[in-house]
Amino acid sequence: MKLYFVPGTCSLAPHIVLREAGFSFELDRMDPATRRTASGEDYLQVNPKGYVPALRLDNGQVLTEVGVILQYLADQKPETGLAPAAGTLERYRLMEWLSFVSTEIHKTFSPLFNPKITPEMRDDRLNLLGRRLDVLAAGLGTKPFLMGKKFCIADAYLFAVLRWSHRLQVDLGKWPNLRDYLTRVSSLPSVQAAMKAEGLTK
Repeated sequence: MKLYFVPGTCSLAPHIVLREAGFSFELDRMDPATRRTASGEDYLQVNPKGYVPALRLDNGQVLTEVGVILQYLADQKPETGLAPAAGTLERYRLMEWLSFVSTEIHKTFSPLFNPKITPEMRDDRLNLLGRRLDVLAAGLGTKPFLMGKKFCIADAYLFAVLRWSHRLQVDLGKWPNLRDYLTRVSSLPSVQAAMKAEGLTK
C-alpha cells in the first residue's frame, strides 16, 4: 500500500494506524502548491479532490477520506482491536466519534489556517471550537482514550487534528484532560515513529 500525505495534516491519522497495526507500506509526500508527489505523480490523477490522505491499495484502487481509510485499515487487521467489529453497537460508537472529529473538530479548526481570516472571524471560530471542545472533554472524561482503555482509530484522527491547537495558538488550558490526552497519545511508539517520519519531531 501507499499513503499519500502532507506532513502534520489529517493524513497523520492513517499514517499512525499503518504503523500501529504493523502494515508494510510506502509514503509519498504531496506538495500542496504543485499537487505533485515526491515520486513524481500528478496527485490530481490519484485523488481528483486534491487533498490528502489517499491510500493506494495493493490492487491499485485508491481510497480517500480519513474515516473511511481508518476503518478499512482496522478491518484488515481485526486482531489489533483498533476498531470494534462491524455491526456491533461499539462500532457505531466509534463511527460516532469519527464523524464528530471530522465535522466538528477538524472542520472548525480548518478556517484558522487561513492567513486572511479577520480577527472577528477568528473569534467566532474560537468560540465555536470552544463549545465543541467542551463536548469532547466531557465525552473523554477520565478515560485514557476515546473508547476506553485501548487506543483506537478515532484516537489517531483526534490526535492529528487536536495537535493543531499548538500551531494555531489555541489555548487548551480550559480542558486539562485534553492536554493530558495529547501528551499520552504522543508518547505511543507508533505516533512517535509517524511524527519522526514526517519531520514533525527531531
